[in-house]
Amino acid sequence: MKHLNTISRSLIEQWLTEIEQLNLSGSLPRYIPQLAQVDPRHMGIYAKSLERPGDGWGESYVPLMSVIKPFVLLYALEQFGLGKIKTMVGDLPSDLPYNSVEQLRVDGGFPRNPMINSGAIALCSHFPGTTGIEKCEQFCNWLNDYGQTQLFLDRQLLASVESLPNVINQNLTELLAQSGYLGSSEAVALDTYQRVCCLSSSLEDLVQLGLGLIDSQAKIQSEHQLWVTELIRTCGLYEYSRDFSRLVELPTKSGVSGVLLSLVPQQGAIAIYSPRLDSTGNSVVGMALLKRIAAYLQD
Repeated sequence: MKHLNTISRSLIEQWLTEIEQLNLSGSLPRYIPQLAQVDPRHMGIYAKSLERPGDGWGESYVPLMSVIKPFVLLYALEQFGLGKIKTMVGDLPSDLPYNSVEQLRVDGGFPRNPMINSGAIALCSHFPGTTGIEKCEQFCNWLNDYGQTQLFLDRQLLASVESLPNVINQNLTELLAQSGYLGSSEAVALDTYQRVCCLSSSLEDLVQLGLGLIDSQAKIQSEHQLWVTELIRTCGLYEYSRDFSRLVELPTKSGVSGVLLSLVPQQGAIAIYSPRLDSTGNSVVGMALLKRIAAYLQD
């Protein structure tokens, strides 16, 4: 297996040229006005190994959206322990889309995994703090300390999210409450979740967070590292996760902003931003580029 350090900028640019026509496919998420208005040609990438300084170019600061979910899980694990978390959320891949109310109903109100909306809403509801503001701030502060990063709440994005109430997420939250899986009121749970998803960072900071999941010297419990990484692999790309893991041995989490975080086990991490999404909610160009990176590393 080749090393991440051997991937040059010129090689990345060559791959991007090969797949540039893909950026004409896919679509922007219309249910969040700010994300629907971005320039679909924007692109960014950052990669870093455990041993060397990273390198990247293009778009820098990006909304994390669902890419934050592995770290929601990590924070909850560090707060409550693995045994308690397993009573709050499952670890099985979802057969239906990431925001499926039907999936939650089929599972009796128990969120199938933490990488879909129901699971993340449930975990956010149990965060320390009383209000959504407190819960999100404490989480953000913990995350910045853990990763030595500078994540921040994008207040304009939060206002955009709140401008078009998400009825599906409201229905998920109501069903979680009825099933007894919320640790706070429905309003606080949903507010916390929306704030957490509106955290933003540089791609460099996102990679830094990812490195903590593969670094044996990281200041988090090793069983938590392993569990989060495995759930990224099996659930990080929603219903496409199984097929992707057969093709690409890089645990990857996506977000509807067009961001991808991919872990290169025992080597490093890669963050990619390209906003057009496929029908599953994953970045079209980002996924194609990751497949080329993986093929190169596995050659």
